[in-house]
Amino acid sequence: MKYDKRIVRLLGMQTPVIQAPMAGGTTTPELVAAVSESGGLGSIGAGYLSPEAITSTIEQTRERTGRGFAVNLFVPGEPAEDAAAVERSNSRLDVFRADLGIERPAPPARYAPVFDDQFEAVVAAHVPVFSFTFGALQPVEVARLKEGGTVVIGTATTVDEAIALAAIDVDMIVAQGAEAGGHRGTFMHPAEQALIGTMALVPQIVDSVSVPVIASGGIMDGRGVAAALMLGAGAVQMGSAFVVCDESGAQPAHREALLAGPAARETVVTRAFSGKAARGIRNRFIDELAPVADQLPDYPIQNAWTKDVRAAAGAQGRAEYMSLWAGQAAALAVKRSAAQIVDSIRQHLDAL
Repeated sequence: MKYDKRIVRLLGMQTPVIQAPMAGGTTTPELVAAVSESGGLGSIGAGYLSPEAITSTIEQTRERTGRGFAVNLFVPGEPAEDAAAVERSNSRLDVFRADLGIERPAPPARYAPVFDDQFEAVVAAHVPVFSFTFGALQPVEVARLKEGGTVVIGTATTVDEAIALAAIDVDMIVAQGAEAGGHRGTFMHPAEQALIGTMALVPQIVDSVSVPVIASGGIMDGRGVAAALMLGAGAVQMGSAFVVCDESGAQPAHREALLAGPAARETVVTRAFSGKAARGIRNRFIDELAPVADQLPDYPIQNAWTKDVRAAAGAQGRAEYMSLWAGQAAALAVKRSAAQIVDSIRQHLDAL
């Protein structure tokens, strides 16, 4: 089919599919390499990694593929310290901890890795593609990446955000629709005002900026890809479809939840796990923190305090306490290899 092929040409792709950079261990070097080797673009979700781990993961990925791949980071905000909010959250988390057989941990030394140090690790590695979310880079940061030969991709959930990203000279923009699983990339509006559906958001952003657009949210197969391309996108970014694939590092309970059919259809946007709006499968954790959702610490403070609960739940296979990130079309997930996912989309597009 005919579509804007600037992205596939610039990134050297055969199929306009980018594997979403899911932080937290889902995007293993094996997954990233498999997607790239299949003709798509794999992405390392490095938002939670130390600079040393970023360097190591990039090296491991390069050992597995000579093709391009992306590295993604979270642009930091300025969370307000609120001791009352932290205690309010922990009083509820302590109930979960008791059920999991763990104690409340000591306060973390820091809430998140230092972005500047992470960024320097990426710059030093001269990665083919760098993507970012939760905010906008400084123009000088974009320039440094591009001077090193790196393609730069920003994330927008509204037209205003897309225009702001185009103004700092990014090479392309991910239009993240409301259907997308995981964290919202919103940075200029309240999260509830930026829940625009993918099929509504993509053409508006395409018409508002000159840089190519990547559609993201609720896209699971060739049908969704074709629809996004018809609306002007030059590629799509897919997450939930790759969570259940063979090379994924997702916890078994997370995979099972996405493959459960009807259960995976009930997703909600919540601040419960991290303090930032994110879409996942509804469970006990979300429901029991819902009454105080607006009173929880901001990201990354809440994210740091829930880490022990999420880790213990994953180790014990307790899905009711896990952050089961999933998009609204996650019930379409099929267990297969990353190559099979990319190949099936290529075949679908070739048949049109």
